Amino acid sequence: MYATLIAAAALWGAAAGIPLPRAAYRLSVEPDVPWRDTCPAGHTLTGPARGWLGRPVCPPCATTTAPVAGTRTEAHTSAEACTSAEARTETATEAASEPGTPAPAGPRYGGLVAVPLLTALVCAVLAAGTGARPELAVWLLLTPFAVLLALVDRRVHRLPDQVTLPLAAGAAVLLGAAALLPGGAGSYATALLGGLALGGCYVVLFLINPNGLGFGDVKLALSLGVALGWYGWLVLFVGAFAGFLLGAVYGVGLMLLRRAGRKSAIPFGPFMIVGALLGILLGALAAA
Repeated sequence: MYATLIAAAALWGAAAGIPLPRAAYRLSVEPDVPWRDTCPAGHTLTGPARGWLGRPVCPPCATTTAPVAGTRTEAHTSAEACTSAEARTETATEAASEPGTPAPAGPRYGGLVAVPLLTALVCAVLAAGTGARPELAVWLLLTPFAVLLALVDRRVHRLPDQVTLPLAAGAAVLLGAAALLPGGAGSYATALLGGLALGGCYVVLFLINPNGLGFGDVKLALSLGVALGWYGWLVLFVGAFAGFLLGAVYGVGLMLLRRAGRKSAIPFGPFMIVGALLGILLGALAAA
């Protein structure tokens, strides 16, 4: 039963991770810039949910024909343009960027295999730590959106409201439903207070140093505080502190490698999410 639960969670994570590269590509734009509606090769993205769901590579680029010896077909060239844009762009931006300045993000479509594997791994670990408790369903439903936010923030240092705000509301509603079921190991009241507490702390940090912390981080803190608060105040503190610690270690590492300066901006969202994951696992294991 336990192994079956972990396997089912991994399969869910892999399936939910398949459309994430496309969504991350579309959301990875600068503020006030419309979401991308074409692939790197210029094809219009179509599919369910107005093109937000679907295979990472658009259908025209996915349709490749075997090239005849000594020739290159148009379809084959289009596929290469779509799938290799990330590697070319990332190499160019890294070479052009100065230490202390984040490299601009161009069209990226990467993670076709890595993202589903990562999502599957996170879901499997959560299942192993939480077990067959009602809050596991909440963690599994929230995980793809957390991975999506981490991908976008890593690329353009931005956490879009279209994901952070529904994530916070979804965490509160789903944990409220989990609290009504038998076998839960958390407190819904503490979860709601935890969201307000962590969000409030991030508001204070933002007001103190708005250049060091984005307001998207404040909105993300709401959902992470709800999730961490489910297992109590100690778990909330540990998860929040772990995020700051991981971000600090990453920043110091970049400075030691001379790839960033003291005033360089780093995407903090991924570290917040990883810290929250560690806190949730700690709380789940402690409640077992």
